Amino acid sequence: MQVKITRSLIPNLFTLMNMFCGFLSIINTFEGKFHYASSLIVIAAIFDLLDGLAARITKSASEFGVELDSLSDIISFGAAPSLLIYKIKLFEYSEIGVLMSAFFLVSVALRLARFNVQLVDFDKKHFYGLPSPLGAITIASYVLFFYNTNYFISFYGGFLLPLSVLISILMISKIKYDAFPKINLKELKSRPFYFLFLIATVIITLATSGKGIFFMITAFILYGLLRAAIKLGHDIISGRHEDSVDEITNFNL
Repeated sequence: MQVKITRSLIPNLFTLMNMFCGFLSIINTFEGKFHYASSLIVIAAIFDLLDGLAARITKSASEFGVELDSLSDIISFGAAPSLLIYKIKLFEYSEIGVLMSAFFLVSVALRLARFNVQLVDFDKKHFYGLPSPLGAITIASYVLFFYNTNYFISFYGGFLLPLSVLISILMISKIKYDAFPKINLKELKSRPFYFLFLIATVIITLATSGKGIFFMITAFILYGLLRAAIKLGHDIISGRHEDSVDEITNFNL
């Protein structure tokens, strides 16, 4: 039997590591190790970033890789955080908790399906709707930053339900979010703000042992919402508000 090794092997291995981290996160959630489960979701997102980078470097982007990436993302950024929020807090809301945790999973699936059918090339400058890895990291970093057996259950845990609902809605919305720039001189000159943001994110994340990433991602999410609100205000002034509202709220499911 002859085994053929292609250039797509490296990015696909990163994708499979993404999937494996999602699986490990689910296991740790079942065992009540919520900090480990959350950390594994963040690590899965790093592998998700690396597989795209490796695909560009090796020039091996393919439809197979896109489909494999989506299947991995469903596990790591859909099933894993959905189970995490249910086991930590949402189980207290009985059927509502089940529906809301499932809503997060369904939103990730819809977000990925829409991305795949709208994918024209592999060089995206922006996305419509919050990317599912960022949605999952928001949940995971919230748990990493705020979870403990005393204060979280009595206070911070109450925000987990509205937070998960908000993230779910943002993922299936049409709000525009920019893709992060590639690491090269051309992108550095044209989009310096994002490089400064990435550097600040890395510094704050390392300084806070990973917990501060929640605030950096929250800032990125709020930036997208603020830009959409400014655009809506401009369109209202110019009399084109109906088209703008439809663009944001039309989920195209």
